[in-house]
Amino acid sequence: MKFELESLSGREGRFTPQSWAKFNQRSDSTMKISAKINVYNEEDNIAAVCEDLKWVDEIVIVDSNSTDRTVELAKRYTDRIFNREFRGYKDKHMFSDAQTTGDWILWLDADERLTPELKQEIEELRKRDPATLPDGFRFARKAFYLNRWIKHSGWYPDYQMRLYRKAASYWDGVPPHETARVRGRVDTLNGELLHYTKRNLSEYHAMIDSYTTFAADHLYRQGKRAGWNDLIFRPLAAFVRTYILKQGFRDGLPGLIIAVFTSYGVFLRYAKVWEKRLNSELISEGSSLG
Repeated sequence: MKFELESLSGREGRFTPQSWAKFNQRSDSTMKISAKINVYNEEDNIAAVCEDLKWVDEIVIVDSNSTDRTVELAKRYTDRIFNREFRGYKDKHMFSDAQTTGDWILWLDADERLTPELKQEIEELRKRDPATLPDGFRFARKAFYLNRWIKHSGWYPDYQMRLYRKAASYWDGVPPHETARVRGRVDTLNGELLHYTKRNLSEYHAMIDSYTTFAADHLYRQGKRAGWNDLIFRPLAAFVRTYILKQGFRDGLPGLIIAVFTSYGVFLRYAKVWEKRLNSELISEGSSLG
């Protein structure tokens, strides 16, 4: 897919002489890693995640018309900053991947950090011949939520493939949870990705509302129609799976909250599918009366 570069720096996405020299300082026989961060109104996180990634060969940031100081702060760390009108998560990820110039992509969200152990493992990979490496590496993601690390509830280990060979990668999955995939082998690293997720219940609720809208749109386009079973038994099953089978009860009260929100998210997803059908019927009735 061909993308038109939309650079915020006024350089049309080109390297400065300094950044190009820095990027090419490594031998072609080592991994050249481009870290990419997709952002929107992340002024509270962008500096910290960029500090965490200063050791990579380049940092690429793709914004979507943030209204805070995200871009201003990001410019302190990289000139590889682009703006992309939001057209869905997959579109934004494909665009940001296309802007990277390294052979390998390390994808982080603004609220994620690498443990020192994970950084060291990746640095050790640089010493190996890239031709002998698999096409991707996954590692466990651990979430900090409601003032504690969540170790159950289906949230851990939550393996994520976030380091991948660009030439072998593609994007796949169901909205809004599209993810990068590779054609070849994926190995597992021992270090962890730390996820400092939503700061409060209001932020988490807003995320569920947004994600369920994307999911409902996809289901409806696929021909799904929601009924009593979807609105009663699916949410109940989600609660049992999260709180009992995935041992959310071991995460204390936060585990209960996660289970309830998970159940609510399933309910809201299918309620929105039902609502779409209702609205479609009302429009059809209005057209026939007209």
